[in-house]
Amino acid sequence: MARGVILTVGNDLMGDDAAGPLLAELLSQMPADEWEVVDGGSAPENQVHSVRALQPGRVVIVDATEMSLPPGEIRLVDESIIGEQAFTSTHVLPLTFLFTFLRDFVLDIQLLGIQPSQVAFACPPSEAVRQAVQTIHANLRLGAGLDVYEHL
Repeated sequence: MARGVILTVGNDLMGDDAAGPLLAELLSQMPADEWEVVDGGSAPENQVHSVRALQPGRVVIVDATEMSLPPGEIRLVDESIIGEQAFTSTHVLPLTFLFTFLRDFVLDIQLLGIQPSQVAFACPPSEAVRQAVQTIHANLRLGAGLDVYEHL
């Protein structure tokens, strides 16, 4: 049983939308204690079975999220805001569906959003988003909780 799962979301061909896959790659190379990583790509609902198999106590979804903040800012996003504001997404299904699927087997689900600068085909991730991903990775490896991030 995994204590926690980091479920990354994003498309590595779409500029800053690659934030999730970049974090998944870092966590695969240098894991964080007590966290398993599942790279959900642009259709994370297809990986719900992988998350379920790990039997986590909590799931943290990491995704590039439009929050009207400076690029690279990191925030914990309340689930109710996701539904209210109908966040735009490059993903197959809205994140609200992902929360619903995950809620079948885990109650503690959080979204950690990274403000993108540019989401466009064949663009590289911005330096601000790369730095944000490295910060999240370092905090996970240090055992810092999610309390280090402001709430939106």
